[in-house]
Amino acid sequence: MELRDIEIFLVLAEELHFGRTAQRLHVSQARVSQAIKKQERRIGAELFTRTSRAVHLTEVGRRFRDDLQPVYAGLHESLERAQLAARGITAQLRVSMLPFNVVDLHPYWKAFRARYPQWGLQIRQTTFHDVFGQLRNGDMDVVVAWLPVTEPDFTVGPSLCTDSRILAVAADHPFAGRDSVSLELFADFPHATAHGLADYWEESYLPFQTPGGRTIERVVAAETADELISLVGMGEIIHSFPGHVTRHWGMRNVRWLPVPDMRTMTYALVWRTETENDLIRALADTVRDLGTFRF
Repeated sequence: MELRDIEIFLVLAEELHFGRTAQRLHVSQARVSQAIKKQERRIGAELFTRTSRAVHLTEVGRRFRDDLQPVYAGLHESLERAQLAARGITAQLRVSMLPFNVVDLHPYWKAFRARYPQWGLQIRQTTFHDVFGQLRNGDMDVVVAWLPVTEPDFTVGPSLCTDSRILAVAADHPFAGRDSVSLELFADFPHATAHGLADYWEESYLPFQTPGGRTIERVVAAETADELISLVGMGEIIHSFPGHVTRHWGMRNVRWLPVPDMRTMTYALVWRTETENDLIRALADTVRDLGTFRF
């Protein structure tokens, strides 16, 4: 069985959704289906039950997942250590990103790599789905997240950047001709949410109510920034973003409106307290030395 097919099975067993699995692994849904069917033919039994509404592991699928997880983890770690050793790297730090314009944060990563050439630094754009879970399950070592983060098992490190807020609307939206928009008007049109966000953390990004007490309605869940902006461009939602996305995205079908009465966003390094190590401390020191910048 190919390593990639094993990975597809394990991610689908976690997501229980063919679309999210394909998106997470950067493959087509057809590739996911093909891999699962091939494994089922080889085993001689279904690994998942599929309906138009849901995907579930069968009993055989659950046993297969439980047997494969430690084997895959060990093999993946062994391959990674060998590849790093071949490059003279003794350890690797994995960082997931929530800010959209990663180019503006490159000075931090370049400085870390220059200071610590014996360590690898892996930077990945993350989805909005269960961001804190990525730290708790060990998929990532550090996340660059907006504040506040008040999880009791997390350490909030130094801030990297602070940014103003903007509202994205379709080019033909009633707000499109405005020079700015107030937070109070957010209640006039639907917005998006994401699965697995702590309420207080979602509230800090997009309040549940306007200053006047009106509900800011969420009508759809989005997993990625690209999905969010696509929904905006098609006129299905309006949505707030940090201001730096205007340098990351150039879209004729989207208008960006300043929101003067919405609080700025600060992004900082966040990690699980019990996993803190020399690499995490070194990255935190590097960020402190370079200081926080404003987009």
